[in-house]
Amino acid sequence: MEFRNSTLGSGFILVGILRGSDSPELLCATITFLYTLALTSKGLLLLVITVDTWLHVPMYLLLGQLSLIDLLLTSVITPKAVMDFLLRDNTISFGGSALQMFIELVLVGAEDLLLAFMAYGRYVAICHPLNYRVLMSPRVCWLMVTASWILAIQMALGFTINTMHYSFCKSRHIRHLFCEIPPLLELACADTSSYKLVVYLVGVFILILPLIAIFFSYACILFTVLHMPSNESRKKALVICSSHMTVVGMYYGALTVMYFLPSSYHNPKQDNILSVFYTIVTPALNPLIYSLRNKEVTGALRKVLGNTCCHHPIHLR
Repeated sequence: MEFRNSTLGSGFILVGILRGSDSPELLCATITFLYTLALTSKGLLLLVITVDTWLHVPMYLLLGQLSLIDLLLTSVITPKAVMDFLLRDNTISFGGSALQMFIELVLVGAEDLLLAFMAYGRYVAICHPLNYRVLMSPRVCWLMVTASWILAIQMALGFTINTMHYSFCKSRHIRHLFCEIPPLLELACADTSSYKLVVYLVGVFILILPLIAIFFSYACILFTVLHMPSNESRKKALVICSSHMTVVGMYYGALTVMYFLPSSYHNPKQDNILSVFYTIVTPALNPLIYSLRNKEVTGALRKVLGNTCCHHPIHLR
């Protein structure tokens, strides 16, 4: 208990991917670039969805929420990691580590559910277009968004409280980019095997069920698309769905390896790389994947930027 109180007072030391890299300056510059790219691309995407009334439809409402979640997720992790490296101060208080874990779990859980709801939205749009306004009304969409946040907050609160109640007596050094459940449990001086099993089972439940829903939705979509008479309709449906599946693959792939593989298959370097992928790389790439392959988004972006640049045109005589 005496050591635990000392840990509570002094907090932890984050030994992330930057300190263990062969070229930390280059990696820091890369992470900073990806964060800047995420801020710019997601900011523009949110601006376009907000400003353009043609995009005030359920699909883009959910896309806007996804962009907001990604923006918050990368902002929770990246600035601190970069500033810690530049200032040579990797400490984080006990309360700060609990808060960081809680926010990260909320955002990851909300995005997990939101991706499933987005797949359902595409399923309704393609397989049941006549009922789209009823099955995907604004009220239904806001219920989806609200449910994602509420369920994610409940899950994150339970995990954070149960993780942080342990006594951490093995070391103050968290060999990770940020405060996450697996690396923190490695520092606990109590037997955490039962709790690790609970984390694993809940993680399977939280990740697998939405993933099953996503695959089922896209299986139905693929069956419907293949029977469409128009080549143009098939192409448009496949382009829209392929962008979403790309995001799903990147996001769920990293989380599956992080939380589903047994601890014997993990090492700090691998876990750090996976964490960088789904908290920094994926949020930076998501807006590009959606916008570059979506004519409605690119058209709205050109219109918004054109109106901004040419708001007061100069007429030459």
